[in-house]
Amino acid sequence: MVNITFDSCKLLSQHESTNLFHTHLFTAGDIVYFTNGSAGVYNLGDIAWTLASTALVWIMIPGVGFFYSGLLRRKNALSMIYLSMMTVAVVSFQWFFWGFSLAFSDGANRFIGDLRYFGLKGVLEQPSIGSSRVPSLVFCVFQLMFAAITPMIAIGAVAERSRLGPLLVFVFVWSTLVYDPIACWTWNVNGWSAHLGGLDFAGGTPVHISSGTAALAISLYLGRRRGYGTERLAYKPHNTTYVVLGTVFLWFGWFGFNGGSALSANLRATMACIVTNLAASVGGLTWMLWDWRLERKWSVVGFCSGAIAGLVAITPGSGFVGAPAAVLFGFMAGTVCNFATQLKFIFKYDDTLDIFASHAIGGVVGNVLTGLFAQASVAGADGSTIIPGGWLDHNWKQLGIQLADSVSGMSYSFVMTTIILWALHFIPGLRLRCDEETEIIGVDDAEMGEFAYDYVGLDTEIPIRGEYNGNPGATGGSREPHHPQSLQESEVEKPAPA
Repeated sequence: MVNITFDSCKLLSQHESTNLFHTHLFTAGDIVYFTNGSAGVYNLGDIAWTLASTALVWIMIPGVGFFYSGLLRRKNALSMIYLSMMTVAVVSFQWFFWGFSLAFSDGANRFIGDLRYFGLKGVLEQPSIGSSRVPSLVFCVFQLMFAAITPMIAIGAVAERSRLGPLLVFVFVWSTLVYDPIACWTWNVNGWSAHLGGLDFAGGTPVHISSGTAALAISLYLGRRRGYGTERLAYKPHNTTYVVLGTVFLWFGWFGFNGGSALSANLRATMACIVTNLAASVGGLTWMLWDWRLERKWSVVGFCSGAIAGLVAITPGSGFVGAPAAVLFGFMAGTVCNFATQLKFIFKYDDTLDIFASHAIGGVVGNVLTGLFAQASVAGADGSTIIPGGWLDHNWKQLGIQLADSVSGMSYSFVMTTIILWALHFIPGLRLRCDEETEIIGVDDAEMGEFAYDYVGLDTEIPIRGEYNGNPGATGGSREPHHPQSLQESEVEKPAPA
């Protein structure tokens, strides 16, 4: 245990019983530590910024839930918000249990870590593997938020046709077998991508490519929803306000997602925040304008979708590129991801929320552009990072490294997710696909017995239980359905003939 005492010199001292690690906290705001004969400094401002960024990334997770919820029909709205909170809980336990160790153990090989930090044993005041600027414990809780939001992005693909119970198991297993290895090879200094010199500042491959590709695998496994290809599924988002609210949470939290990945309150973190906001803005405007050309409507859903695509694309490059490049990141993400939403119609898969188009394709766009526009001067704004840069700095091989990392992340996530899904499929009680009745009446009612809304608008989407047979599927889905009259003419009791 570490003992903490205050003395009359306003100096806070910490001593381990082994005397291998000593730290001294000066009132100026720095913690000078000594370990195994070497000295270093923790700045309290860096620690405070990283912890604040942790809270910012946390708020993104329910933001994903609200964004997804608003895009669906109201009979499935509550389940998405629930899944966002469930994912936080499951991954928090998994990260404590062995997730952090598998991703960031000092003894990791090129692919995955060992169990050195099982149960967070020994994760305390020593310098983190991510940066010597913050203690391992601070780095651990910050990275937990990335681990938690990733499976939440992926399981949006189960929308309107999945059982909720098996998802508890799926999230735990997927985090262990998919997210942790990819995070290890990308961010752990021992990982193969990091060893090659891959540039991924905040999660282009571990977060977005892995989750977006997993969403594609989930969509293919679950199959199409009831009524696929008919007007019954050509519904508009049931609550556009939820879509905007979710986007607000995501955009707000992304300042911590990207800016906090500097693990220090410095100019590099500031630049990451600037390019994050700029790429989101340009992405939103670009997507909205592409949609306007079709319907001559200024779509707020289109703007929000484009903003998120821009945020996804800038994620891997946010600590490596300057503001002019961020404009291109936003434009390319808003354009490529917008057109990528048509892939599900070409290949006939039912990606309800366009997760593959927004996150997997957006992540690849970001990785490629990072290989082109990364600058050593931007990365070096923190005073310590040295990189050869991308094509802009005449480092021609960087693009190949970025492509190798992207293809590897997509391939590994798709194959492993498919294996996990089919393994659960043959385990009694863990099959994800719900039955037809659940799909008709809605996951909220069938699986939760609770609703997002307490009014009769649901009646237009849910047929009378006795009408399941012969009914082509759940109907309605407009923003505000027509409220049925309290009694239909056929239900009114007619007087008996005289």
